[in-house]
Amino acid sequence: MLDFSVTFIITIINITVLFFVLRAVLWKRVTKFMDDRTRQIEESLENSETEKAQAKALFARYEAQLKTAETEAKAIIDDAREQAKGEAEIIIAESRAAAEASLRNAKKQLDQERQAALAEFRKEAAALVVEAAGRLVGREIKTEDNEVYAKLLLSEEKAEERPRE
Repeated sequence: MLDFSVTFIITIINITVLFFVLRAVLWKRVTKFMDDRTRQIEESLENSETEKAQAKALFARYEAQLKTAETEAKAIIDDAREQAKGEAEIIIAESRAAAEASLRNAKKQLDQERQAALAEFRKEAAALVVEAAGRLVGREIKTEDNEVYAKLLLSEEKAEERPRE
């Protein structure tokens, strides 16, 4: 059945010697290498978790800064709009005031021109009345008489205009 020959015993001895030699020479190195590698992998995992947490915190901080920047930008835009509205109202008010001043000046100038034209008309009308009166009377009226009659007529016309106004 089982045949234990010398080769079998030598093989067993070789295997046993090889086992102890390899265990003494390589086992500690391989075990140390495997332990070191396991520790490095565990440290890498821990570092990656730490970095992942830091990245999340950094991302959250950047998001908060972005929201703050958006809020500040909106506030700046709103402020600029309010300031523009205020400036527009000031410009409109100044334009209205300038237009009203121009209108008042134009009315004053028109009134002055009307007064000047009315005075000129009165002088011409007085001269015509004096000339017509001179023809009716049939005599020539002197220049001094013309002035006296013109002043008299003008004072009468002014007295008649006052109740109308």
